[in-house]
Amino acid sequence: MEKLRVGVIGCGSIAQHRHLLEYKANKFVELVAVCDINEERVKEEAEKYGATAYINYEELLKKGEVDAVSVCTPNYLHAPISIAALEAGIHVLCEKPMAISKQEAETMIAAAKISGKKLMIAHNQRFVTSHQRARQLIASGEIGKIYSFRTAFGHGGPEGWSVEGKEGWFFQKEKAFVGAMGDLGVHKIDLLRYILGEEIVEVGSFVETSAKDFADVDDNAVCVLKTESGIIGTLAASWAYVSKEDNSTIIYGEKAILRMEDDPVNSLVVQYANGEIVNFQLGKIQSNDEGGQSTSHVINHFVDSVLQNQEPPVPGEEGMKSLAVILAALESNETKQIVRVIER
Repeated sequence: MEKLRVGVIGCGSIAQHRHLLEYKANKFVELVAVCDINEERVKEEAEKYGATAYINYEELLKKGEVDAVSVCTPNYLHAPISIAALEAGIHVLCEKPMAISKQEAETMIAAAKISGKKLMIAHNQRFVTSHQRARQLIASGEIGKIYSFRTAFGHGGPEGWSVEGKEGWFFQKEKAFVGAMGDLGVHKIDLLRYILGEEIVEVGSFVETSAKDFADVDDNAVCVLKTESGIIGTLAASWAYVSKEDNSTIIYGEKAILRMEDDPVNSLVVQYANGEIVNFQLGKIQSNDEGGQSTSHVINHFVDSVLQNQEPPVPGEEGMKSLAVILAALESNETKQIVRVIER
């Protein structure tokens, strides 16, 4: 089989820690191009991976040497670069959040349809084993009716691991558009939709900047969410957890409580109403902490969907539904009202 020729656009932390390494490890991929406006950084990565360095993404897309690209740039560039790549007949794996507006997301999806190329959004929480097992348990009826949930994603903030530290785009509203809510919250929105198997229809939120005086985006967000069948729960996204990262989700059902990534040893704990407890050791979740899962599975799924000409597991439409909840949360915080999530 011919190898998939891949380029990575944006060579910051997510590219360095995930995309580049995982493409390199995939035997069906030839990593041929890297692109970043920082000349020193892009040359370093190009040398490391034996790829051609580009400073201009348009030049890379025009060159015709890649079949697919990862878009790992600041959020405000996700849509323009993805659309340009799709229009050039190139498959796209785009980091989350996929775009900064519903209109942008729709244009990306339309560009993929017109070009016949794949568009996948890098929501890796769907591929964590504990999350997949929980989804199966809920879908099978084993947990009974779901009443409530709570989910959290928090760490000390991107300045701890981003290549640019406090100067990074994460903290600049014109480039990031949204802070912890978009960086971490969108992951958990996508996860809840995936595990529960239904859409979130209403949101109430508080979105604040309380920990990072150098940032002009949110660093703490707490949302109350309601699904179409009436399940209610909370989501917390934070860049202010100064010790261990929290990446846990708890589902409260009629017959059992599911605890995911909440116990240091057992990645899934099922606590049944009759007192029985079942522990699953399914491997660690992928995280920024040492010892996290070694692969996100995102890159391998993307490569497979292109090579086998299948629908990606997280297509643009799914990315847009998760983005819509984030947009509703931002609107709720501004209006101090509960906001309905219509395809915004």
